[in-house]
Amino acid sequence: MVKETYNVAVIGAGMAGTTHANAWRQVGTVYDLGLPKIHLSTIADAYEPFARDAAQRYGYDKAVTDWRAVAEDPDIDIVSIVVGNALHREIAQALIEAGKHVLCEKPLADTLENAAAMAATEKAHPEVVTSVGFTYRRNAALAEIAKLVKDGHLGEITHFDGRYWCDYGVDPTTPMAWRYRGPMGSGALGDLGSHLIDAAELICGPLVKVSGAAMMTAIKQRPVASGHVTRGTAIDTDKAEYEEVTNDDVATFTAHFASGAVGTFSCSRVAWGLPNSLMVDVLGTAGRASWDLARCGEIKVDDHNSPAGLGGARRVLVNPDFPYFARGSSMAFGGVGLTQIEQFTYQAYAFLQQVAGVQGLPKCASFTDGYREMLIMDAVARSAAADGAPVDLDFSELL
Repeated sequence: MVKETYNVAVIGAGMAGTTHANAWRQVGTVYDLGLPKIHLSTIADAYEPFARDAAQRYGYDKAVTDWRAVAEDPDIDIVSIVVGNALHREIAQALIEAGKHVLCEKPLADTLENAAAMAATEKAHPEVVTSVGFTYRRNAALAEIAKLVKDGHLGEITHFDGRYWCDYGVDPTTPMAWRYRGPMGSGALGDLGSHLIDAAELICGPLVKVSGAAMMTAIKQRPVASGHVTRGTAIDTDKAEYEEVTNDDVATFTAHFASGAVGTFSCSRVAWGLPNSLMVDVLGTAGRASWDLARCGEIKVDDHNSPAGLGGARRVLVNPDFPYFARGSSMAFGGVGLTQIEQFTYQAYAFLQQVAGVQGLPKCASFTDGYREMLIMDAVARSAAADGAPVDLDFSELL
């Protein structure tokens, strides 16, 4: 039975967690009216100052320091999980068993075993909506490029190139945290490559093989902070103990799509001077298109429509003819611009539609979809461990 109002909680009050908190706050301002209302109930974070600040800043009723308080609260209906990957399974399964709808940040889990268990829990509980947060599929510019490909505007696609480069790990004094623990493939690939792979398949269709993978860890050890690690935490490295970094700072690989197109992928969390740099190029036999997160509100297109002598990439501003943008912005016309933040609001709206059983925006990715992507990243890691050997993608476990 669809409720008139759904109570929402967010577990995790870091950078991404507060973005989820804001998305639920904004969800009633976009697209069609008529969906159930959202009541902002609870922010949970082990670090109480973060939980309290986020609750006050985004208008939630209360802050708690234990996620179990959310699971045990019978009034909470929808929960965003935005914490370290190793915590996803335990929290998600407890919430699902408690009858709550769950939107979990990507990647789905820290290991294939945990991802498989989460997908199994999803199948066992069809009465709740479960989803993994691949927000870039909600980006109006990327969705428009996907539409150009689907409509054949660029001809037969021959090559997808994507790179996601960030610098959050470039400083060797950055303290040890959950992001730097885990097997190879759970570092830059799991954090950044998960978005990149989802964007690639959104645009070019399913991947069938990976090869030529290479990974490296640039910073072998990181200092261990004695207290709670927050954004910008600085410690005295002369006195600190150090812990080994066990996963990848850089990951690259080549892939083949079912269509026959080739993809090249590059991920880095030690890309000096690039806080959040995601770029995509799509090349076909009749045109090409590109997008840069730094210029989120535009794409560049080059095709056969230009008059002789006037060819070359032209800038096209995100506008109401693009997916998501019309009625997804309070000022929906070219030149207003777009940011990464809107993607989270569009995702929350799509999730709420699923909870209410309403058709509209494309559905959110399921836990099974998240498990499938982790199988792709595992294949990349196995290719890298075998000096770049090709690995065919096998999704038989999903059947």
